[in-house]
Amino acid sequence: MTNERYSRQILFKAIGEPGQQRLSRSRTLIIGCGALGSAQAESLARAGVGRVRIVDRDFVEASNLQRQTLFTESDAAGHTPKAIAAANHIKLINSEIETEPEIVDVNHSNIERLIKDCDVVLDGTDNFATRYLINDACVKHEINWIYGAAVGSYGVTMTVRPHQTPCLRCVFEEAPPAASAPTCDTAGVIMPIINVVAAVQVSETLKLLTARYEDLHQSLMQFDVWRNEWRKISPGSPSPQCSTCALGFFDTLQPAAGEFAAVLCGRNAVQISPTEKTRVDFERLAERLRASGEVKFNDYLLRFRTGDYEVTVFQDARSIIRGTDEITTARSLYAKFIGN
Repeated sequence: MTNERYSRQILFKAIGEPGQQRLSRSRTLIIGCGALGSAQAESLARAGVGRVRIVDRDFVEASNLQRQTLFTESDAAGHTPKAIAAANHIKLINSEIETEPEIVDVNHSNIERLIKDCDVVLDGTDNFATRYLINDACVKHEINWIYGAAVGSYGVTMTVRPHQTPCLRCVFEEAPPAASAPTCDTAGVIMPIINVVAAVQVSETLKLLTARYEDLHQSLMQFDVWRNEWRKISPGSPSPQCSTCALGFFDTLQPAAGEFAAVLCGRNAVQISPTEKTRVDFERLAERLRASGEVKFNDYLLRFRTGDYEVTVFQDARSIIRGTDEITTARSLYAKFIGN
């Protein structure tokens, strides 16, 4: 590590040389490398956090470029998986950083492996189902994590220190009902709120990694950059009735029956994941599919178009079927063209 590179950060007394050394030895996990996740990844890399594990299930599209700062037009044109694109750009920003990109859908079967050996987990996701999964895994394994969300001009964040602060389930006992809350695909989002939420998340991460616990904001922070509203709400103490941190029930970590299927809100698409671990041979699959439609593939994914539908297949056989929001239709297409 070169002190010149981090000299201005070392001059900041709350970090200093000892804090910078701690950062260089730390490992963080970013789950979801969209708008928040890409801002988090870049900030952590520039700050000299030694190892950054980046997990995302999706690929870069043109609509991402307005707010997802690590990605370029060439990433979108090549449909580069976000985790790979982020890792590639981080190497250009800071070659001292060790990046660990993973193109996977985070679920009960892999979350505990992904958080293993990490000091802090950052939330860059876009749904409560995954956040409760992160919460369960981090509380179970006593790993600090930082919740964050942004839509429109509004954002929120909270730092969770298991069994020391309220967990996500203490504050939000149940997820909002489906279709009851706006999303980026239905209400849009502007870049300034992304910057604000990610900045607070990264600031809290630096405090945790340098053991400056007394400087944590210890609140549920809410921002609306368009209405110029800023609030800090005290979440109180961990709830003695919380099913997660008080009673130790980690429901989201239990195996689910059958395949994983989820409608991707606002995208007219469904994601299907196989029940068994596998690895797809893209060349063989492409050869099989060419008689039925247009096929293109690279090292990370295969794209197949048939009629009104587009199927994107990842190396682990997880697929995103565009052109429908019906799970039954997506499952039928998956079974027809991809297989079990």
